[in-house]
Amino acid sequence: MLSIVKSMSLIGLEGYLINVQVDVSAGIPCWEIVGLPDTSVKESKERVRTAVKNSGYELLSRRVVVNLAPADIKKEGSFFDLPIAVGTLMCCEEIKENQIEDTVFVGELSLDGTINKINGVLPMCIEARKLGMKKIVVPIQNMKEASIVKDIEILGAHNLQEVVKYINGEQGLIKAEENMLTSTQRQTGINLDFSEVKGQENVKRALEVAASGGHNCLMIGMPGSGKTMMIRRLPTILPDLNFDEALETTKIHSVSGTLEKDVGLITTRPFRAPHHTISYTSLIGGGRIPKPGEVSLAHNGVLFLDELPEFNKKTLEVLRGPLEDRIVTISRVNATLTYPCNFMFVASMNPCPCGFYGSKEKQCTCTEQMINKYMEKISGPLLDRIDIQIEVSAVKYQKLKNDKKEENSETIKKRVNKARQIQYNRYKKEGIYTNSQLTPKLIEKYCILDTQCQNLLENAFNKLGLSARAYSRILKVARTIADLEEKENIEIKHIAEAIQYRNLDKKYWKNWGINEKNKNRRWGLS
Repeated sequence: MLSIVKSMSLIGLEGYLINVQVDVSAGIPCWEIVGLPDTSVKESKERVRTAVKNSGYELLSRRVVVNLAPADIKKEGSFFDLPIAVGTLMCCEEIKENQIEDTVFVGELSLDGTINKINGVLPMCIEARKLGMKKIVVPIQNMKEASIVKDIEILGAHNLQEVVKYINGEQGLIKAEENMLTSTQRQTGINLDFSEVKGQENVKRALEVAASGGHNCLMIGMPGSGKTMMIRRLPTILPDLNFDEALETTKIHSVSGTLEKDVGLITTRPFRAPHHTISYTSLIGGGRIPKPGEVSLAHNGVLFLDELPEFNKKTLEVLRGPLEDRIVTISRVNATLTYPCNFMFVASMNPCPCGFYGSKEKQCTCTEQMINKYMEKISGPLLDRIDIQIEVSAVKYQKLKNDKKEENSETIKKRVNKARQIQYNRYKKEGIYTNSQLTPKLIEKYCILDTQCQNLLENAFNKLGLSARAYSRILKVARTIADLEEKENIEIKHIAEAIQYRNLDKKYWKNWGINEKNKNRRWGLS
């Protein structure tokens, strides 16, 4: 007897339909799974057989062949357990013939018949709806995540018995409700606030500009100056995700298995802060079974690298492509996968290994060779992709003891939201959301400079030895500063402030300038 049950699998962030074909016939008792299954899929036969037995159903001693069609695509994961079990029970007549042609089944089975949570339910539901499926049966733990998708009936099941009784018409399954999302919003940095930061007005201003335009930012300062403290509070001034951004962000975390418990839709921007021992594969994504890396998990949010020179140089260099292209492409023999990675890159570092280079209070103990080796961890091309460079000075005692009430995150966030709204209205027909996403063509269209601005920028370009990439990033930052002031045109003060955020390279990477021995070695050029 032959049965066909519909299921779903994943390629990257997208779901695709799988027809689970089960044939039970006379012959030597055995189980065979074909259709390019990996090890986790091949092992499902043991899980299914035991789960069916422990759920109280009888499997005949027959030859069972399972085909996962289409057979030319590699199948990975454990979410075929449930459809294989349903198909097998249909062939053994434990399940009556019923109309399930428009129903999709996904889920991993425990040995006792319990249906376990799986990764990637959200893109599966989206694809099932696109294909015209009416219903999808998912593990009960995935209900809130699946309930994001409308126009398809989401059914949750605890175990195999419930699914069998549902198909036989003996009982119903739990249906997803629209109000499931009301209490499933991810909170980031809920107890942090910029009002706790004493002084550092110039740094807070730079972070406000970065948040308003989605710009990359690098902080350089002595240990204890508050770099990490301020960056940790950056999410509190970022605008909430719109629905399209939230859906895309949730898809990534769903596929990677990092979606927090009881979270249906991520509505606040991700903040990822990996340790400096991270491998480049974990940072970018990949592996034997390709998964999104930290850059993709930070999509629509912030990627924070603390103590930047402590990271492996090879690891840092792989960031160059994602920072420029905002996508990551992972090529394997069986498939080429593309993950989005449109994130704010924020980093902090000390000016030298001991941390006190340039300090008036404490003497630096590093040799020139040690400092050069330390700073060379950050290559010119990588530094060139950072829009804002800000020096963080040590906080004076008077500032710490000052009872002056500092500006809170909510107040700053209102200004950021207003600037973001201006950008959204300006670029809604261009397919982008922020100034940091401007292409050269759009820069030419929206960053028009008068003569004074052009003269100032030309002077800075020549004196600082800026690259073409640095030039365009100054214009993007200036555009954001103008938006914060609700100015239609970029003024000379906006250009001046944007240039100030690009001058630390000459102080800390001064050996990258032109010299007599190597005239072609100019800072900022790869």
